[in-house]
Amino acid sequence: MTADSPIAPLDRREALRCMGWAGTGALFTLSGGIAHSRVLDGTSSAGNSAAAFSFVQISDTHIGFSKAANPDPLASLRQTIARIRALPRQPDFVLHTGDVTHLATAAQFDSAQQLLSEIGVPVFAVPGEHDMVDGADPRAFNAHFGKGIVGDGWFSFDRHGVHFIGLVNAALLGASGQGTLGRAQLDWLKADLAGLSASMPVVLMSHFPLWPLYPDWGWGTADAEEAFSLLQRFGSVTALNGHIHQIQRKVEGHLLFHAARSTAYPQPAPGQGAGPGPLVVPAAELPAHIGMTSLSVTMVDAPIAVTDLALG
Repeated sequence: MTADSPIAPLDRREALRCMGWAGTGALFTLSGGIAHSRVLDGTSSAGNSAAAFSFVQISDTHIGFSKAANPDPLASLRQTIARIRALPRQPDFVLHTGDVTHLATAAQFDSAQQLLSEIGVPVFAVPGEHDMVDGADPRAFNAHFGKGIVGDGWFSFDRHGVHFIGLVNAALLGASGQGTLGRAQLDWLKADLAGLSASMPVVLMSHFPLWPLYPDWGWGTADAEEAFSLLQRFGSVTALNGHIHQIQRKVEGHLLFHAARSTAYPQPAPGQGAGPGPLVVPAAELPAHIGMTSLSVTMVDAPIAVTDLALG
């Protein structure tokens, strides 16, 4: 996808200035290689299979943000946490797809860690660009949230026959502010996947979209094609990301991509307007533009089915 007219590339400072901050919540249940999901409203049944397990994705919580688009994003995060805790069946873990904080300060990391611990289940997180000290250093983030990490924060783990991979594509920004994986991480990914059966479902999590959603706005990962080549032999690959604060999805063969919606405030649709950033709407209308998401991810050659639940 390309813009109707060229947009000048952004440097890191400009990219950080214009990016929006949001959160998302979707509950996934997996059984027999198929992931189903339901709204985080505390009313859904616990699932149809005793073998199923569930996890929740949240994203872009931006602890420390306080501007007009949402003066209190902590309230949105607390609401999400309350809904997770109210579920009749608790998820096995939570995936956070980056921008936990707004300015990567020690106080913001401490506050985020304390609040996320109240969920009561493990939280696995990858950093976003706003979690980088001095715009490029993820060490403070990893000191608070890193678990079994390599390099800038990459990791993987298995649950119930599914292989989960956390990728860091926000430490180095490419053209127009796109994410970048880098040579060391791609080499690690190749080694990580080498011993897996092609029948094993794979779930990727990253902050920036792995597919070229809208490169002119930095909504993509510049060197993701090499990662895709490593994943070609797998029959079921699902990629989850944050960063863009709206539902966007793509199916490309066996690769299923899902970008999560915001629970703080929206961003413009790709190519609509001068560029990305918080989309300010009247306060009374904001709940209609944000909310939880219900998804059904089939992990085979079928699109992701998405149903949004607005907060108002």
